[in-house]
Amino acid sequence: MDEFEFINTIKQNYYRQSSVVKGIGDDAAVFRQNTKDIVTAVDTFVEGVHFRKDTMSAYDIGFRTLAANISDLAAMGAQPAFYLVSIVFPSHWCPQEVQHIFQGMKAIGSRYNMDLIGGDTVSGNELVLTITVIGYVEKSQARYRHHAKDGDIVFVTGTLGDSQAGYHIITNQKKYKDAAYYTERHRRPVPRVDFALGIPTTVRVALNDVSDGIANEAAEIATASNVSMQLFDEAIPVYKSFFQFSKSDQYQWKYFGGEDFELIGTVAATNWDILVDTAKRVDLQLTQIGKVFYEPDHNHVYINKGNQQLERLLQKGYNHLK
Repeated sequence: MDEFEFINTIKQNYYRQSSVVKGIGDDAAVFRQNTKDIVTAVDTFVEGVHFRKDTMSAYDIGFRTLAANISDLAAMGAQPAFYLVSIVFPSHWCPQEVQHIFQGMKAIGSRYNMDLIGGDTVSGNELVLTITVIGYVEKSQARYRHHAKDGDIVFVTGTLGDSQAGYHIITNQKKYKDAAYYTERHRRPVPRVDFALGIPTTVRVALNDVSDGIANEAAEIATASNVSMQLFDEAIPVYKSFFQFSKSDQYQWKYFGGEDFELIGTVAATNWDILVDTAKRVDLQLTQIGKVFYEPDHNHVYINKGNQQLERLLQKGYNHLK
């Protein structure tokens, strides 16, 4: 199968988004949008760094990598619309396996009526996927990290540490409770798009998606907003059987594990009930985990372990350049 035959196998028969003027088939895609702000994000995923063939099926690789990008759009409060995929195609992957990757992408993308509108293919030594996603948000209504303010509540969706627990289970021979739950959370995370879009535009929130661990994500919000945060250790939400893992693993995974693709954010205390109602409407767990405060000359994140002493939470989550 050559490049052009392969492209024909992944090309959509029709486009869900009415704004598409021209999709796959020309040198570039064309879409038209006059009334909203356009939000875009791009991520690159490398075999052996972001995924392994022995721990994840080709379908799951596609599902998970696109889900990670969609989560970025959710954090911006944007409605997902399009994606483009550039792929470095190695000889140890057969065309059918790569087709399964695109099937996984299609499965998660179709949940949000996303269209695949372009990309590129090239041969190489390892599988590399570069995914660009495009979404829409009402003009001047995007959610930003710098929107946190002194006195805000810090919250998080879902439960934390699940993805790393799933990876641990996949790569170890021991039996664990709820293994299927954790492995599903690792292989097929669900971006919190419905929750993010359900928040009224009149409510000020700062949002960040949990890709590198809440230690990193909370620090990014604090730095962007020129504030500090206090997180209550006992309030960090974990799944019911999470306590079966060692205490050191629990601590590492819930603060630094990442790849849960939940949303961490802040909101004024007066608007907390609005977010609670939003979460209920989409059947999503929402937990208050801390508070924002102003600290002269610092933008730090601290853990309160209930002993009246605050412990600095350092940024030890995933960093590609370290």
